Amino acid sequence: MNLTAGAPGKLVDIGEGAFAFIPDPLPPAIEADWELAELIGEANRALGAVEAVGGRLANPDLVAAPLLNREAVLSSRIEGTVTSLEQLALFEASPEDAPSPLDARVVRNYVVAVRYGLERLQNLPVSLRLIREVHERLFDGVGGQVPLPGEFRLGQNYIGSRAPGIESARFVPPPPAQGLPALQ
Repeated sequence: MNLTAGAPGKLVDIGEGAFAFIPDPLPPAIEADWELAELIGEANRALGAVEAVGGRLANPDLVAAPLLNREAVLSSRIEGTVTSLEQLALFEASPEDAPSPLDARVVRNYVVAVRYGLERLQNLPVSLRLIREVHERLFDGVGGQVPLPGEFRLGQNYIGSRAPGIESARFVPPPPAQGLPALQ
């Protein structure tokens, strides 16, 4: 199993015919140069323009909410959760009558979790506590899909085809003991 040159981490053998990817510690060392300074300047100007437009909006949520909903729908597909924007809107209006209520609930939870996390960042730094709180909201009311919402995983997981076994995985994240970031 090979990584591309310059990959920000390494592969470690975890048995079972699988290798897990262990990312390099953050933040990476960055070599400052004029090209980087110019890119940072361009990014700051673009953020300033967005902030200026957003500051003139009476209700910025009218622009942000549809974008967040779209992000939730598209990102949830990675996990095999398929809901359209229309199904999400129907679920929000009447959860008991919505088509694909479980998938729609998962996507709605994504929206709720992101909003909750952004709100909590006003008073709480990025921390294990914040991650647990957001995770708990992400899996609220979705049955046994996640045995312990708000808790860190205890077993190895992986991303791959539906073929059984970790050896067919396309990506194996760090084992649980090595996966927790050094956040407090």
